[in-house]
Amino acid sequence: QLQLVESGGGLVQAGGSLRLSCTASGRTFSIYTMGWFRQAPGKERELVAVIGNRGIYTHYADSVKGRFTISRDNAKNMVYLQMNSLKPEDTAVYYCAANSYLKLAVSYDYWGQGTQVTVSS
Repeated sequence: QLQLVESGGGLVQAGGSLRLSCTASGRTFSIYTMGWFRQAPGKERELVAVIGNRGIYTHYADSVKGRFTISRDNAKNMVYLQMNSLKPEDTAVYYCAANSYLKLAVSYDYWGQGTQVTVSS
């Protein structure tokens, strides 16, 4: 079992920045593809960014390209999401997730509890 705990969410004004962190424990972190997902009220959960297990491959949703950056530190069992130029439509609960292979879908193996990000206009 892999446990994931997100942190770093909060309230920020439009145009501001936040950095989300996700700490993993319980299994060998470096074998997992990691993803950040989000879910806004009344909407389905969507993929935001994905990073391969070695940190070489990354993928972003079109809506966040050029504004968000995903990264990982396998030595620290951490994955990050740097969010710049935030917009009100970025408001959502953000989830960290892990999967045993690279996948661009919402059905990951392990999930954190989520952290709220609210962007005010």
